[in-house]
Amino acid sequence: MTTVSPGQAVPNFQLPATGDKLLSLADFAGKKLLLYFYPKDNTPGCTQEGQAFRDHIQQFEALNTEILGVSRDSVKMHEGFKCKQAFPFDLLSDQDEQLCQLFDVIKMKNMYGKQVRGIERSSFLIDENGVLVREWRKVKVKTHVEEVLLALRQL
Repeated sequence: MTTVSPGQAVPNFQLPATGDKLLSLADFAGKKLLLYFYPKDNTPGCTQEGQAFRDHIQQFEALNTEILGVSRDSVKMHEGFKCKQAFPFDLLSDQDEQLCQLFDVIKMKNMYGKQVRGIERSSFLIDENGVLVREWRKVKVKTHVEEVLLALRQL
């Protein structure tokens, strides 16, 4: 599978999500979509990132933007994480790395002195027509939501 770059149309995808849903890109036609990829449910950085999106959800909605979190965790794990954190958006389970490969977010990372394959924290903004308009890689959790909202206001 090839990867997608800014300015290109994102191929339709379909993945299992929280709420017993099967979500696809086509489900968000006419809206902007922010896909944020994170390494693992219930870890400190991933929790803070999700909470930041949760706490700013009204600003995203005012800018006609839906949010989906994506990791390789199971839907069952996602359900617990979403419930515990009261996330007002769905989480996609990408256990076969279909979406991770499309957006090239699987990287070799150092963890406790060992090389491991994992998701590099990244976000992608798709416009109302399904075109990738912005990407953020190696995301810093503390400032990320503000960066995304600024980019949305400039579109």
